[in-house]
Amino acid sequence: MEQDEKKISALAKQIMSLAHDDILMHLRFFDMALAQMKYQERRGIGCLATDGATCFYDPVYVLKCYQEDTKYIARVYLHVLLHCIFFHSFQYDKLEADNWDLAADIAVENVILEMKLPGVTLERDTEAAGKLKILREDIGALTAERIYRYLRREPLTPAAREELQALFVKDVHSLWKPAEQLQITQEQWKKISERVKADLKSFTKAKSGAETLEKNLEETTRDRYDYSDILRRFTVMGEDITVNDEEFDYIYYTYGLEHYGNLPLIEPLEYKETNKVKEFVIAIDTSASCRGPIVRAFLKKTYSILKGTENFFHKINVHIIQCDNEVKSDTKITSDEDFDTFMRYGKLSGFGATDFRPVFSYVETLKEQGEFENLKGLIYFTDGYGIYPERMPDYQVIFAFLDEDENRAPVPPWSMKVILESDELEEETT
Repeated sequence: MEQDEKKISALAKQIMSLAHDDILMHLRFFDMALAQMKYQERRGIGCLATDGATCFYDPVYVLKCYQEDTKYIARVYLHVLLHCIFFHSFQYDKLEADNWDLAADIAVENVILEMKLPGVTLERDTEAAGKLKILREDIGALTAERIYRYLRREPLTPAAREELQALFVKDVHSLWKPAEQLQITQEQWKKISERVKADLKSFTKAKSGAETLEKNLEETTRDRYDYSDILRRFTVMGEDITVNDEEFDYIYYTYGLEHYGNLPLIEPLEYKETNKVKEFVIAIDTSASCRGPIVRAFLKKTYSILKGTENFFHKINVHIIQCDNEVKSDTKITSDEDFDTFMRYGKLSGFGATDFRPVFSYVETLKEQGEFENLKGLIYFTDGYGIYPERMPDYQVIFAFLDEDENRAPVPPWSMKVILESDELEEETT
């Protein structure tokens, strides 16, 4: 019995080695990724699975699959590797597991099928390719993020989900963990993905079919920012009327009330310094490429993040400025009621060419007129196709772009850019 197990282990290890070498032979730009993710036997799991650092395999499962189709293990190995390259496991704990599992599997299989690698082709690939064509018509680029949002918007029937799982599921994701628990960090995988992206350029000169791989790598390696964290850049120190718990001792306070009637020994400090939003500007590019519903979704998202009690002063001074190649309107917001009124009755005006400079000139005029006491920042929502100002203002600036676009000119070095996905914003309007 022990001898049989050793033989099974040796054969399975040899098959995994062959799969590793086959991937490396056809996809030499995966050398660094393959070197990073080792494979290791784990009996009883009945599949291939990764924890982000190691590809675990059940030797009995490997032999059984190899006996049925000699290409299958290489296919699953590549599938697992792509999950890591695309960071699919790093936000697993923050998403709906069923939808993210399926979205990640569909995205990975789409990449593999487009590359048309002879060493990993399977019998059901033709059927899978037909289903991917239908999904592509509904979703567009089949990245895991886009597929996930689609699955949330358009819930699948049990039968439809089962059909997709049969076509695209190749591994098990039970070992995926939150990023902080992984042995290999997201930053390490990001460096690997950037290397793959760079090496891929020479590959695509000679072969076609790597467009989807490039698209997924762009999604994976692009800089991401937490929009909520970015908006904290607009906080301003100020006095807020509230009890300062850090400097107030309730023991002495209640002791005085108990022993001396209504005379507390220590009065609470009413004022404390807090980081809260008081003044900022939201500039809206009303050129034709920025559609009304998207603009309203952006305004709603931005304002809802900032208006929380921890972030907002009770009295605020927010200007919503609309501009194409000139300032079209300026709406002053001092309360939630003002904002609700604007969202309900405000109109978008402009729709001409884009020039960012008039907004900055206009804000300078407002400052000279004493409209702002301490303006901290300006958020400019735009498609990015316009003329940037040359001079750096004395407040912070964020250019919020709709979707990634490699043809966009770079933002000025004194500003920050953030990318917002149009389908994410559209979800919030529904």
